[in-house]
Amino acid sequence: MPALLVRHAVAVSRRSWAGDDAGRPLDDRGRLQATALVGALGSVDVSRVLASPAVRCLATVEPLATARGLDVTPEDALFEGNGRRALELVRSVLAPESEPDGPATVLCSHGDVIPEILGQLEREGADLGDHRRCRKGSVWTLHRRPDGGIRGIYTAPPA
Repeated sequence: MPALLVRHAVAVSRRSWAGDDAGRPLDDRGRLQATALVGALGSVDVSRVLASPAVRCLATVEPLATARGLDVTPEDALFEGNGRRALELVRSVLAPESEPDGPATVLCSHGDVIPEILGQLEREGADLGDHRRCRKGSVWTLHRRPDGGIRGIYTAPPA
């Protein structure tokens, strides 16, 4: 079962947001990115959509979940500062006993969490190619190879 790590789309800037950071919404570009994600992942079979409880993460994957007839499940392990917990969640999705060609789980998180996950997986031998980017609205597709290793493919933001 593949894991699709989605970095939340572009949000209103921290400097201009007066409320709690977890409530910071997507801006106009971010809403376009969230909508474009539906088409960008159009051929991928998705069974679950998990997201950090931050509004910007939930809003990033809501159009995708709606298009697939799924709910977005808030997951605290994907919130900022939870790289280790998020890594364990990703490992559970990519567990050797999971169906390698089964439907994907989408996990939407933050710019500190995703690089931490990728860095640890790479230290453990994952093949992530030459990319180390994690731009807002981008997707890392992670899957377990037949030999048990993990391969990751980076897809730039759709908009």
